[in-house]
Amino acid sequence: MLHFALATLLAIDPVKSKVEFSVAHIFVEHVVGTVPVISGSIDLPAGTLVPTSVSAVLDPTKMKTGEVDRDGVMQTPEWFDTKKFPTWTFTSTKITPAPKGFTMDGLLTMHGVTQPEHLVVVASGDPQHPVYHATCQIDRHAFDMSVTRLDPVIGGTVDVTLDIYVTQP
Repeated sequence: MLHFALATLLAIDPVKSKVEFSVAHIFVEHVVGTVPVISGSIDLPAGTLVPTSVSAVLDPTKMKTGEVDRDGVMQTPEWFDTKKFPTWTFTSTKITPAPKGFTMDGLLTMHGVTQPEHLVVVASGDPQHPVYHATCQIDRHAFDMSVTRLDPVIGGTVDVTLDIYVTQP
């Protein structure tokens, strides 16, 4: 007789969760910022920290870099065009267990463009209260943002760090 562990659909806690990014600017400094998580879900089988699926929605209209003028520029059509594209979404396509967590492939939609992305995830806590720390690198040019006069002095690779907390149903 086969036994299947029931999965629980957990919600990502938007208050505790955060997404941070860092990108080289003028080849010396790094611009660091945050993008709020609006919502998301994690399908977690009983007794494990490795989910079977993950989805998330982020709000680039509330992106913060610590400089109000730069935050405003990031909202424009040259960059994220947040009036036209007010949310970013991520949906996992493959999750592979690893020694301290898992790797996750998925589709990120940002600026109206969907691209595959790969995350390395460290899992902690317990199956009732999992916590995830994920990292990835995104090629900002892959998302069809207009090239501005500043493009040559801004790094093409963006480092992204996610700290994800979940809530019980």
